[in-house]
Amino acid sequence: MALRPLACKAFSRATLTSLQQLRTANNHFHAPNSLRVVASLPSAAVPSPGAQLLGMTATSAVKGKSIALNPLIPEKYIDIPSQRLYYLSLGLLCQSIKLVDFLWSLAAAESSSAACRKWLFFDFAYCVLLSQLRIPRLQYSKATVILQICLLWFLDGILFGGININLPAVFGGLVFTPGFSDLTSSSETSIVRSILSPLTFGLVSSTPASKDGHLLGQHTVRMSPISTAHLNPQSLNYCISPSLGFVLLPVILNNTNIAGLKYTVTPLGYPGSAGGKVETHQLSIKELRAIESTYLAKLQVATQPDQSSQNDDEYDEYDDDEDSQIVPSKLHKSQTLTHIMLSRPGIVRLQQVYDYANAEARLVNSEAVVVPCPAVEFAEDEGSARQSIRCAGQDPESELKIDIYGVPPLSLRWLRTINGEREQFLVEGIEGEHKDVHDIIQENLNPETALIVRRVPAAQKVTIPLSITLRQPGTYSYALEEIVDGVGNTIRVGNEYVTPDANSISKTKSTRSYMVLKKPSVSFAHCSADHPTSLLIGSDSTLNIRTEDADNFDAPWDIQLAYQPPVDADGKVRKGGKPYKKMLKLQEDEKSLPLRVSSPGDYKFVSITGKYCTGTVLAPDTCKVVEKPYPSAEIEWKRIHECSGDTGVSATLVLHGTPPFQIYYTQQRDREPPVQRSKHFTTSRAELTIQPESSGHYTFTFTAISDANYRKIELQGPSIDQMIHPVASADFSERHGSGRGKRILSTCSGDSVDIDIDLKGTGPWNVELQVIGPHYAETMSIQDIDTPKKTIRVPIPKELESNSGSFEIDLVSVEDASKCKRPLSVPGVEVKVKRVVPTVRFYGTKDERRVIVTENEKVSLPLRLTGDGPWRVRYKKQNSDRVMTSTITDRNGGLQVSDKGTYEILAVFDSQCPGTVVADAIDYTVDWIPRPSAKLSTSTSSTYHAHNGSHILRPICEGVNDHVDLELTGRPPFQIMYNIAQNSESGGTKIVGQPTFHSIQPRTRFQLQTSTPGRIYYEVKQIGDAAYPLSKTKDMVIPRSERLLFEQQVSVRPSARFRNRNRLAYCLNDALRPLDSSSSVDGSIVFEGVPPFTLDLSIKNIAASHVDTMTVQVPTNSWKLDLPSYSFTSIGPHLITIEKVSDASSCEQAILDPLLRSIWVDVAETAAIIPFERREDICVGDVTQFQLEGIPPWTIGYKINGKSYTQEAKTSPFSVLQQQPGLFTVNSIAHQQKMCKAVVTDLRFNVHALPSARVGQGKNIFQDIHEGDQAEIVFTLVGEPPFTFTYQRSELPSKKGVPGKVLETHTVSRVQQNEYSIFSALEGTWTVTSITDKYCRYPPVQPDLAA
Repeated sequence: MALRPLACKAFSRATLTSLQQLRTANNHFHAPNSLRVVASLPSAAVPSPGAQLLGMTATSAVKGKSIALNPLIPEKYIDIPSQRLYYLSLGLLCQSIKLVDFLWSLAAAESSSAACRKWLFFDFAYCVLLSQLRIPRLQYSKATVILQICLLWFLDGILFGGININLPAVFGGLVFTPGFSDLTSSSETSIVRSILSPLTFGLVSSTPASKDGHLLGQHTVRMSPISTAHLNPQSLNYCISPSLGFVLLPVILNNTNIAGLKYTVTPLGYPGSAGGKVETHQLSIKELRAIESTYLAKLQVATQPDQSSQNDDEYDEYDDDEDSQIVPSKLHKSQTLTHIMLSRPGIVRLQQVYDYANAEARLVNSEAVVVPCPAVEFAEDEGSARQSIRCAGQDPESELKIDIYGVPPLSLRWLRTINGEREQFLVEGIEGEHKDVHDIIQENLNPETALIVRRVPAAQKVTIPLSITLRQPGTYSYALEEIVDGVGNTIRVGNEYVTPDANSISKTKSTRSYMVLKKPSVSFAHCSADHPTSLLIGSDSTLNIRTEDADNFDAPWDIQLAYQPPVDADGKVRKGGKPYKKMLKLQEDEKSLPLRVSSPGDYKFVSITGKYCTGTVLAPDTCKVVEKPYPSAEIEWKRIHECSGDTGVSATLVLHGTPPFQIYYTQQRDREPPVQRSKHFTTSRAELTIQPESSGHYTFTFTAISDANYRKIELQGPSIDQMIHPVASADFSERHGSGRGKRILSTCSGDSVDIDIDLKGTGPWNVELQVIGPHYAETMSIQDIDTPKKTIRVPIPKELESNSGSFEIDLVSVEDASKCKRPLSVPGVEVKVKRVVPTVRFYGTKDERRVIVTENEKVSLPLRLTGDGPWRVRYKKQNSDRVMTSTITDRNGGLQVSDKGTYEILAVFDSQCPGTVVADAIDYTVDWIPRPSAKLSTSTSSTYHAHNGSHILRPICEGVNDHVDLELTGRPPFQIMYNIAQNSESGGTKIVGQPTFHSIQPRTRFQLQTSTPGRIYYEVKQIGDAAYPLSKTKDMVIPRSERLLFEQQVSVRPSARFRNRNRLAYCLNDALRPLDSSSSVDGSIVFEGVPPFTLDLSIKNIAASHVDTMTVQVPTNSWKLDLPSYSFTSIGPHLITIEKVSDASSCEQAILDPLLRSIWVDVAETAAIIPFERREDICVGDVTQFQLEGIPPWTIGYKINGKSYTQEAKTSPFSVLQQQPGLFTVNSIAHQQKMCKAVVTDLRFNVHALPSARVGQGKNIFQDIHEGDQAEIVFTLVGEPPFTFTYQRSELPSKKGVPGKVLETHTVSRVQQNEYSIFSALEGTWTVTSITDKYCRYPPVQPDLAA
């Protein structure tokens, strides 16, 4: 065996040399000189291409009197270099296959004589065929060919056992076991061989080529397959739908002609259910056929669906589940399908299946869980939830009830749609009262019985609340989508939900819709008490009524209008006026309504009411209609005398009406025709000066007047005749305005107004003023004004002392020191008198002036303002000194605030005057919805530490489930975001997770994390509910000082291991104490857990097979072996093993590492040799191992059949492979360092030959039996009794020849006969795997060289 690698290296070296020659030949093939030589030769002497490659010329060929023969394959088919390449490649491939075959023969540990014969034939054929092909440079003489064949045959004999070299005879029988000696034949090897066999054209055989000479024959028994029954083969869960009322549970039968079956039904919740018990049922073949008829009918409907059925009104959410139950899976030819019909929930287990011969089929352990299908629907609405249509601000908070039925824990998926925006929610862990399973076990069964019972809880009906907020106008829809029960059944809640449009509502079992309508509001457009509407005499006027925030779904609207006729100055109603109330109707899509009126007075809105909502009356709610009189004029003619003569005429006009005015007059000179003229005035008093350019007799006559409301009203004005012949001034101060237009002045209080005038000329001056009121005019004279600038206090007309209005101040004339009085015609000053002061108040009654919003949400506090905008409103929050100011441009505007509290109005200013605050509507309160919170339930055992605000939970062991109960306050459903932290290596804590937990119940169970040992900290960071969802309040985290904190110590399970596996060395009688620190070995044990530790160690003396057990108390996490009470009393290996460890936490110990659980200790004295086994009789092929004690190297002396040998060993143990029978003795051992030699007198072994066994006289027997029959398998045993042999039964080999896997193995002992037989009714192939006679065993046990 040792020469085989050398032969392989020689063969590889020869192959490489041939390839190098081939490459050289390819490089010289097309040499030009060779072509010239060929051309000069006659045809009979033309050398072959191979001769050309060898450098042969015609001359040399003739001189040598040898003519090269042409190759067998002409060059026109394959050129010479290619022929060499192909043939040498074929040889290299075959030799590689030979090497693989050699390695497999070693791995199979079988005889390789057939493989040897195969390769002897192939090598012979390869060499002979090469000589016949006559390939140049590969042509050899007959002697060379014979020598090649002999060398290859010798190599085949070495590789495949045809030639044996007795190495033990050369080296004294000392054989070190090769590395591959432990390999055995396996099915994987056979598979690889079967794949390579066709690829190598049979050069590598698919099965071992030879038989084992010691274990021969096999007996194969074939029979029909076993009948089996399998309930619920796919391990599905089933639910009974209310529409169908039953389920069909599949049973797969294999090779079974069923006649009946028996099954049990365990009620849900058993044990523990009230009155529940396990029921047993039996079905006959007739009942099974009836069930199959039902199944086939369902299957036909499922395989031929009706397209219209999908649109059927009777379709419900359970239809899909019914179809999924009746779709069968693919069956094999030997399989059949039957069903069990079940109409009540429970756990079904198959008990018995029998055929017509009452033979029972083998039952596959399985069960089917049948539960009621989960269901969910909205419960009957209560309170405000019944109102599907409501107005904004009316009961914004409502609560729906959801009825859920199914096996807990359940999960619900529901949908909320607000104005078309969809949002999905998932609520998990829905169940009734919490009751742990172990509590039920304690109440009903002892724990040992409860462990084998699978408990599925009974279905529960749970009603859960769902808080909804209907604050903003719009359409709100809530739909139940999907319910999942505790065993995984999923039911979609129908297809009735469709996203509603903006004007629809629905109320079904799975949907709720609400419509929140805007409150309508009404006001006058472009009309108020301050800005009345004009009414002309003899005509009517239009009042524009406008609505805001009116929802079409609330149409039509009824508007109540009240009319109040005007009163005289003494408070009496004018003649012909009568108060009344009128109802107006506004239809859908109408935002405004024109109202024709023909009577002056006050028109006021009383209310606006829609189909569902009562609206709001906005300002201006009163429209004043004023009848405009015809325009008129007071005319006074004057001659213009410039102190020296008449230069013209002037007319003083006092105009009554609505400016601007148009005055029409005629001018006639002498006997000329009159000329029509007109003059435009913008003020109520005007001065018309006419100074013609020509002299003459003039006549001036006023004919008509027009104002803003009437056109050319006849004017019976006076005329003046004047002989015109053809010179000193005052004006208002620029403080009142400049330019040609009329000046504007406003006043809010008092009975007079100050007017500044500028005078020119020589003082003192006398000035005349005219004050023109709404109905009367008054002239004032101011005498002896001695300064150019003068402030004159002008009284306000009496009719404007209590009413708002305007009057005009004009300069009439001025007289200087020369007493020359001159009339003035300059723009006057219009004074606007405002007697109505602006007001402000919060809108609504005292109860309505309160709003509840979420934290930091902006809200507008509604105001009602009077006066002229814009307004400045000053306000503050009660209990605060900060005063805020807001500018508002809408008389129905509001104050924008975001803090909670009570807000109070302090003052108001409009564009002209300061106002007042209505005393009974001065404040408005803003409250916040409380944020959700969480706290530990009182049932949770914990210790509160005030210094850090944390709850300390009881310690728990690693991997043990634990939980706490939380009590939540707020509006469900809840979302809890929390941090999970753990102590870090740097000394602080690190966050290991930030999950979010969902719950719809105020009391929920919170699962703790116990998979990782250490200090686990839980911190509730943020809680969301229906009012504060986490998706919209991510920045509203709970302050750290207010967060719920709890922590728990998860104790690690104690464990112990050796620090390394280095072998320890001790001397005989040494105590087990720690080795010196300079030693490379350690012997330390590392502990994990909570000290102190209790350690149980076992010390096994391998030689004496004695075990000592010791218990040690270890106070720290590391300990070196230190057992002074234990001493090594015998030499040889000792094994120290950690048996058990416990710590202070009382937790169950962790699984100990098998590699680091034990450590070896070598105990030695002087050089000695000790056999591993103390026996005198051994067998051929056994490896005899000896333990060498002392300092290496050792020199061992031994004898084989009387012949002496010596062997040097550098390592221990020392092994000898026994290859021939006889007597083997060890007579000495020397220790090199101490140069001592010990004489061995008691090591003597008798080597015996190996026994053998044959099945069926060593032949391959095939026998077919029927079920119930038996086959006799005969074993022939060769050796010295008593015998012990092992046989095995394996599966039948596959069609490809791959051996089947082993099914069973048996060992028979104490057989005194040479023949033994057994009877069996099982199918398989019986072979003998080992045999042991009185002394030996075959195959021999492989030596454990690593030990």
